[in-house]
Amino acid sequence: MNNTQFGGLTQKSKNQIPATSEATKSASKPVVSYSGTQQNELLAALPRTDLEDMFDHLELVPMPFGKELFEYGSKLEYVYFPTTAIVSLLYVMEDGATTEIAVVGHEGAVGVSLFMGERATCSAVVQSAGYGYRLKTQYLRDAFNRGGALPQLLMRYTNALFAQMAQNAVGGRHSSIEQKLCRWLLDRLDRSASNELKVTQELISIMLGVRRESITAAAGKLQDEGLIQYRRGNITVLDRAGLEDYAGECYKVAKSEYDRLLMDVAR
Repeated sequence: MNNTQFGGLTQKSKNQIPATSEATKSASKPVVSYSGTQQNELLAALPRTDLEDMFDHLELVPMPFGKELFEYGSKLEYVYFPTTAIVSLLYVMEDGATTEIAVVGHEGAVGVSLFMGERATCSAVVQSAGYGYRLKTQYLRDAFNRGGALPQLLMRYTNALFAQMAQNAVGGRHSSIEQKLCRWLLDRLDRSASNELKVTQELISIMLGVRRESITAAAGKLQDEGLIQYRRGNITVLDRAGLEDYAGECYKVAKSEYDRLLMDVAR
């Protein structure tokens, strides 16, 4: 993964990390609270006792723009439950070309691994900065062996994620550029706190695997129709219903699958 496309972030060098005692590390670790975990819909759907049993294993972490959570072929060590961050799941070609296959925000989880030694089948990059909770995949595997609410919930979520990927594949072949752009914007809007999205046309073109000029023309058309307002690096959605109508089945099938999941969880 070429991180320069997503902000050029690099890891801190070892000499920037001060040596501390275990007690100091523990004291500086962000406190995991019940109210905080409710910002992720999967964690919020767990019975309170099950969730509180996870507190010693959950870690609240910053998720800065451009951070690569894992790359294709790497060992999955953590599963992430975003709260305010948005993560893109990407397929990267040998020549570096990138296409987004799914997006995950506060409704889901990233890096669910059920088998020891399982390798990532895609890359995961933070597309919108925020926070999330991470959990070692070994805890997740142990939970699946025990059974209970967590594995059942994650299996239902995985079905919804597969539906999103399948619809992306169908939309990539049969939808117009305008429909793809509407779907892409709606996916972010569902996971954002406002109707404003900080994103460049270049990034959108990378995610959708199309030429930047095509995105410029499509965004201009949507703006002329009063659906969005575009300023450099910022898109404001003015008419969500209009975007949904424009996207059509490209968006609605995957959204209905997520809604069904949440209804099942509520029951």
